[in-house]
Amino acid sequence: MRAVVVSKWGGPEVLVETQAERPEPGMGEVLVRVHAAGVNPVDWKARESGGLIPWGPVPAVGWDVSGTVEAVGPGVTLYRAGDEVYGMPRFPQQAGAYAEYVTAPARHFARKPATLDHVQAAALPLAALTAWQALVDTAGVTAGQRVLVHAAAGGVGHLAVQIAKARGAYVIGTASAGKHDLLRELGADEVIDYRTTDFEDAVSDVDVVIDAVGGDQGRRSLKVLKAGGHLVTLPGPDGVPDGAEGVHAVWLLVEPDLKGLQEIAALADRGLLKPLIEAVLPLEQAAKAHELGERGRTTGKIVLTVV
Repeated sequence: MRAVVVSKWGGPEVLVETQAERPEPGMGEVLVRVHAAGVNPVDWKARESGGLIPWGPVPAVGWDVSGTVEAVGPGVTLYRAGDEVYGMPRFPQQAGAYAEYVTAPARHFARKPATLDHVQAAALPLAALTAWQALVDTAGVTAGQRVLVHAAAGGVGHLAVQIAKARGAYVIGTASAGKHDLLRELGADEVIDYRTTDFEDAVSDVDVVIDAVGGDQGRRSLKVLKAGGHLVTLPGPDGVPDGAEGVHAVWLLVEPDLKGLQEIAALADRGLLKPLIEAVLPLEQAAKAHELGERGRTTGKIVLTVV
């Protein structure tokens, strides 16, 4: 099969296409023929140095998948060959989604949203699960609460805005001015231009902050949180500020999650969640996809078409 792997740690140019042996599903696993693979910041962070990701003998790349079940291993009852599925297999262990086939435990996938094509579905798993697990599983967002989403037009952010809105929250987003109209279309009630305004001077009494930026954003966010509020930081544990008394401040590492994927698919099929696609490129242009993503100016997601 065709697969994109890392020839050595470094920039986008180290991504090379190769021929690899097609995997076979083990017990409890499915073999998925990949139609599209989403691109995420963790992909290029791992490509640069391996990061915290446990690499296998061949450093394959990518986690977001949308495709068709090709075969099922012993004991699998959820799916059969021909089923359309999407998911974030094996994260944070190696999955190798930049390839024609992947294998993973069956419950790392869910049935693809019926109203989305494979490109749209491949844009969802890692980013949407991150947003879902931050907002719902960690912070328990409920109707009427005030939610602040940093980098609200980014891959996780634009989905977090929609998920929070679907749960009845009042949603505030930070983004550059050119993205404000788009965020309002997605459901944001209030938008702040981080280039001209310090958000802590414009916002108060927030129940939940989703920090997809890192750095000192978490420390600054403590100023706007209510007592008992939640700060969920995503880039890494260093983003959790010291001295976060009276609030719940945590770092979230997303996990494969069948139930979460099912909930996300249901929102998509109800028209309440739609991924924004910045660019669609063929598998052989994976290096270009990383170059685009690393500029940090994308709105929504970048997706590779595979088959």
